[in-house]
Amino acid sequence: MKNFWLLLFSFVALSCSTNKSADTASSQNSTPDSLANSGAITYSNPVLPGDYADPSVVRVGNDYWATATSSEWAPLYPILHSTNLVDWETVGHVFPEKGPDWADTHFWAPEITYDKGKYYIYYTAKKKGGNLCVGVASASQPTGPYTDHGPLVCQEVGSIDAFPIRDEKGDLYMVWKEDGNSQRQPTPIWGQRLNEERTALVGERFELFRNDPKTWEGGLVEGPFILKRGDYYYTFYSGDACCGRGCTYGVGVARSKTLRGPWEKYASNPILKQNATWKCAGHGSVVTDAQGRDFYLYHAYKTDDFVYPGRQGLLDEITWSKDGWPRFAQNAPSATAAAPLNQNAPDVWDIADEFNQNALSSGWQWPVNQKPNYQLKTEQNGKLTIKASPETIGTVLAQRTLTGDYTTTALLDKTSLSGGTTAGLAAIGDNNNAVGLSLNNRELILWSVKENKFITLDKAPVPQENNVQLRLMARQGDKLQFAWSTNGTTWNEMNKGKAIDASYLPPWDRGVRTGLTAKGPTTTSATFDWFKVENAD
Repeated sequence: MKNFWLLLFSFVALSCSTNKSADTASSQNSTPDSLANSGAITYSNPVLPGDYADPSVVRVGNDYWATATSSEWAPLYPILHSTNLVDWETVGHVFPEKGPDWADTHFWAPEITYDKGKYYIYYTAKKKGGNLCVGVASASQPTGPYTDHGPLVCQEVGSIDAFPIRDEKGDLYMVWKEDGNSQRQPTPIWGQRLNEERTALVGERFELFRNDPKTWEGGLVEGPFILKRGDYYYTFYSGDACCGRGCTYGVGVARSKTLRGPWEKYASNPILKQNATWKCAGHGSVVTDAQGRDFYLYHAYKTDDFVYPGRQGLLDEITWSKDGWPRFAQNAPSATAAAPLNQNAPDVWDIADEFNQNALSSGWQWPVNQKPNYQLKTEQNGKLTIKASPETIGTVLAQRTLTGDYTTTALLDKTSLSGGTTAGLAAIGDNNNAVGLSLNNRELILWSVKENKFITLDKAPVPQENNVQLRLMARQGDKLQFAWSTNGTTWNEMNKGKAIDASYLPPWDRGVRTGLTAKGPTTTSATFDWFKVENAD
């Protein structure tokens, strides 16, 4: 009898607090000890562990709804739900089956909003045969189904990071970034009227502001979120390099009494910078709770795991000083803070699936436009059968990695393999970059794919037993060791136990996934009995 947890996600609970006074410019986090002594319930960042770049959140009543970048992993744009801002559950996707007909890749930067009884997702995607565009989809319920309204703006150098806002007259506008940095050009933030049907921009566009390369903003400003507070509109925005090992991201703010400006950038920008734990913070959205407190949901890289889990979702409270500008405690991401609603989730980060439900859990992903053909068999404690494909790494079903140190294990039924099918588990950067351990009817194969080139690293005779467990151990994100077992106790190391350098895996805009693969003719398949990921403390 298998006894693993069903698929679970939740987030670590530690301690710290935020001084919420709006009358001081020096709001700071209390020490963890002081919070512990006060008996306050706390949460720890990240609240969205793993690859949740460019998160966006909206409150409707007592519910919080969020989404985030999907990049090249489907299903596209997760819909997440919470009632306390720190305990999140994936409850659907904007495009659960396939992407919008007009787009093919780069599914970035969604912005979720609620207006006059409908939910809208403004998103970025690359147009087929063209460049980056801003599109929008709508639904009467936050979980969908969503109707796509097509692209709204497609500039020559690309258009990204849309945000809708109503002005002081109640007229609807859309604000977005012209992606000039992709061509070594400036990056204006534009605004333009948007019709109520969300099908077209109307009237003349106008510029809010653009990057100043002589300041911390460097080559770009992007990710605008506009908040109306008192007499001012406040635009929270990000500047400089967003992603990858060379990232230098930060958050700034500008304000204006009218949407059309003039906009004044805060003299003390950036208001959110890196610290010893988190770096390259940026591209988030502001949500106001029922008590009137403002919180910023945004992404950052953890300094020790860095690019391997990707840009993770963090939450911090915004305080306001006498001069009318927003502040973050210590101008940097918090490690821990008082839970907004004095609630938190249990500390469970491990993932496990016995495939004994009628549908795959919401955490599973696959490469865009390559939805796998699979079947779940709930009898006999559950099995997952995946149809193979002849792609370089085969059919892929994967999960986000949540840390740089994890162990993935899966049980494969060897008798399900036929016709040259090779199946197993892997760490996956994208379709062209992966490292894995697979087996067929003849042998175990340790392999790597780098820039779409398949290389065999090691081989071993296939065991006589029908059930074979495969194990991947990752340390520091890029040191991978593989082994196999027929009983789960005695493990046989591949590559003489030496770690494989997988530092090349993550593309610049996403984290590593870990999951199952099946390679071979499309008429063949592979059957897995269970899958689990255990994260190191």
